[in-house]
Amino acid sequence: MDSCLMVWHMKPQSRAYRFTGHKDAITCVNFSPSGHLLASGSRDKTVRIWVPNVKGESTAFRAHTATVRSVHFCSDGQSFVTASDDKTVKVWATHRQKFLFSLSQHINWVRCAKFSPDGRLIVSASDDKTVKLWDKKSRECVHSYCEHGGFVTYVDFHPSGTCIAAAGMDNTVKVWDVRTHRLLQHYQLHSAAVNGLSFHPSGNYLITASSDSTLKILDLMEGRLLYTLHGHQGPATTVAFSRTGEYFASGGSDEQVMVWKSNFDIIDHGEVMKVSRPPATLASSTGNLPEVDFPGPSGRGRSVESVQSQPQEPVSVPQTLTSTLEHIVGQLDVLTQTVSILEQRLTLTEDKLKQCLENQQLIMQRATP
Repeated sequence: MDSCLMVWHMKPQSRAYRFTGHKDAITCVNFSPSGHLLASGSRDKTVRIWVPNVKGESTAFRAHTATVRSVHFCSDGQSFVTASDDKTVKVWATHRQKFLFSLSQHINWVRCAKFSPDGRLIVSASDDKTVKLWDKKSRECVHSYCEHGGFVTYVDFHPSGTCIAAAGMDNTVKVWDVRTHRLLQHYQLHSAAVNGLSFHPSGNYLITASSDSTLKILDLMEGRLLYTLHGHQGPATTVAFSRTGEYFASGGSDEQVMVWKSNFDIIDHGEVMKVSRPPATLASSTGNLPEVDFPGPSGRGRSVESVQSQPQEPVSVPQTLTSTLEHIVGQLDVLTQTVSILEQRLTLTEDKLKQCLENQQLIMQRATP
């Protein structure tokens, strides 16, 4: 809100960079995949692309006709997408910040827009109570998800790219399949608006930040709440996992940024870093599920000390559904193995072809006098 951008170093006692340039509150920040650039959007209607070093040089451009709410780089770093209160989503080329095209079917402020991991799709969330899925190539809206009962504050893709999670002012988090457009999971665990969410890189966990001042960690494989984290004194406005999933950071209206260690490997919840599979079952969770409460640091920089654990109830799943899912998982494993074998054969063929060409060149060299 102070219109400054802070870049923090994860090493202790390291200097933080403070960048100034925006004329009004900064609403969003995103590093490029390489980490060499940093994009920020602001209420001053501009987007700035920064070089995150001591100098803090940036180029600014008027991106929208109203507040810029969201900025997100594509996985290849070649383009980025912005969302604004002017009801549009815009895509830009990173080089020289050249405008490419605009997506304009929302009828209210657009709070968030994200690229899919493969860069082919864009998802956007709006105050018109819809989540829209767009095809980047055709620039058309593929589907509108209209199940939210209030403004949709945040949306993101699962690391596999096969589903999306959206957070809303109606206190819910919903997960949809982007291929069948079916609602897979529905969580109603917070007692106030959900402002942000982030998938763990494994795809097995989702963390949410809410105006009820808590963060919640959900187990997507089992469709249940794992932990409630109390740290912020007031609304938790944003949350994000690190690239490796070892840490996550949260920001709040209390002017604090907290960095948490995930420690998922210490707690026995199965192997976290398995190949990410999208959540497959429809789970409707309410606030009475078992959970582990983690009180956050009462002062700045103090470590979490006490852990309160409640007995956990088993989650019942119909036998037919379980066997069907196991069959699907088995088929996916077979497909993965088949693809792996095909890749190996292709590599062998390429090697043989390379040898043949080299032999042919040698023969030709010998043949020429």
